[in-house]
Amino acid sequence: MRAGKNESDQELRARLEKLQTELGKQEEERRAETGGGLPVGGSFGKALSAGFTVLSEFVAAILVGALIGWQADGWFGTKPWLLVLFLGLGVAAGFYNVFRFAAPKDARGGG
Repeated sequence: MRAGKNESDQELRARLEKLQTELGKQEEERRAETGGGLPVGGSFGKALSAGFTVLSEFVAAILVGALIGWQADGWFGTKPWLLVLFLGLGVAAGFYNVFRFAAPKDARGGG
């Protein structure tokens, strides 16, 4: 029984290798036909993910700053000055987050 299992495992491995080779050939043909198309290897997905991360951090910083300023204006009766101040701080924090995300590790101080 053990010998039969080893033979079937070897057959399956051979079929798997053959399928992988064929898939690789088809992928190369597709790339040649489309002129490369979208970046390969998940780089498009990584770039899209990075873009959404930067966008969400930037927008969140602005919204948090505006919300804090609006609420502080309500408490202290200084409309619209604290809203303007904290909105500006939110924009600055958003730009700082984008810089931190995009800067090389050396510029971040993380060596």
